[in-house]
Amino acid sequence: MNQTFDIATQDRHRAPSFGEAFRFWLKLGFISFGGPTGQIAIMHAELVEEKRWIDNARFLHALNFCMLLPGPEAQQLAIYIGWLLHKTRGGVVAGALFVIPSIFILWALSYVYVAFGNIPWIAAIFYGLKPAVLAIVAAAVIRIGSKALKNAVMWSLALAAFVAIYFFHVPFPLIIISAGILGLIGNKILPQYFRGESAHPPDVDLASTAGDGAKPTWLHALKISATWIVIWALPLALTGVFLGTDHTIFREGIFFSKAAVVTFGGAYAVLPYVSQQAVEHYHWLTAPQMLDGLGLAETTPGPLIMVLQFVGFLGAWNHPGNLPPLVSATVGALVTTWTTFVPCFLWVFLGAPYIEKLRDVKLLTAALSTVTAAVVGVILNLAVWFGLHVIFPASGTVDCFALVVCALAFIAMLRYKIDIIPVVLASGLLGLIYKSLL
Repeated sequence: MNQTFDIATQDRHRAPSFGEAFRFWLKLGFISFGGPTGQIAIMHAELVEEKRWIDNARFLHALNFCMLLPGPEAQQLAIYIGWLLHKTRGGVVAGALFVIPSIFILWALSYVYVAFGNIPWIAAIFYGLKPAVLAIVAAAVIRIGSKALKNAVMWSLALAAFVAIYFFHVPFPLIIISAGILGLIGNKILPQYFRGESAHPPDVDLASTAGDGAKPTWLHALKISATWIVIWALPLALTGVFLGTDHTIFREGIFFSKAAVVTFGGAYAVLPYVSQQAVEHYHWLTAPQMLDGLGLAETTPGPLIMVLQFVGFLGAWNHPGNLPPLVSATVGALVTTWTTFVPCFLWVFLGAPYIEKLRDVKLLTAALSTVTAAVVGVILNLAVWFGLHVIFPASGTVDCFALVVCALAFIAMLRYKIDIIPVVLASGLLGLIYKSLL
């Protein structure tokens, strides 16, 4: 009996093969609804709770680093974990598959939008998906919070972060930086309250192959930088040569390349800036079209920042130059997506080896523990923001269907441990049935 238990335990802790990881990242690309909060929730549920390919401390350590980077933190977290499991090829596959399904889905929806307008049955499915995403996010707050908030100080920090960003609209980077500084100070005064979970727990850590073998050097950093900068800039150079530097596609590539460098704080911090520039300065699309694009991006798998592909599509469709509108729009969408997501590989591959080597530094652990607490507050903020839009779509009204579906999905996942995929599929089907009966 004991031998059988030992074998089962060993099998449960068996490191995934590259094929197994590939299949998971591909699945994630199709089920990663709900913007960054939902995607982080799904990865935590699947990779930490169910598959146990990475332990909770390692997951939070990676998440804290990705939160500090410009660009979509959920995709960067996928790249980081893929790199931990299978080195560079693992990171490339994880990051690419995270967005590739949504590229095709959003391209198709963008074309349907400009050619035919909104399609009722598609909108009905998305309507059913929203409350399921809300349930996934709410479950993530509970799961991550229960593991990261170990004492009253950490609970207080999470609450303070939530109040700061939700009620006072304090910029996300300022919250994270303040939390890190507070952790450094707290480690000197009351270290027992500011030491986070060890990054080397006694349990088996399957994500140690690449991280433990990482040897950050200046030469390595130079090679990584040169490689990914060339990959990043190549489509821009080609569009500039063949279409000219005044073409909308080239200007989109330059603008979104700049945005990829300076936009900290995730999609919710990026979108107001991008929306203002795209609508008011460049006139690539109208404000109502921007809102429609945000609705499409919120209800399709992949990062919420995929709305930028919609912006690129419509900008090139409305200003095609000497190209057919559909060709121009397709190229514009691809260039926009490329310049938005390729920099993420550069940031992670460049910084991850250094971050891994700092896992045992107690001072850094203290700072990251307070950052983790602040992140829980930020995730709660996004959950509340998303919940208000789903449950209360208009002032003074309650969407009873969304409330019931959200409650059922929440109970199914937390109480009965039902997998995310059947929950998402069932919710989409319920939305289609409900709208067809109206």
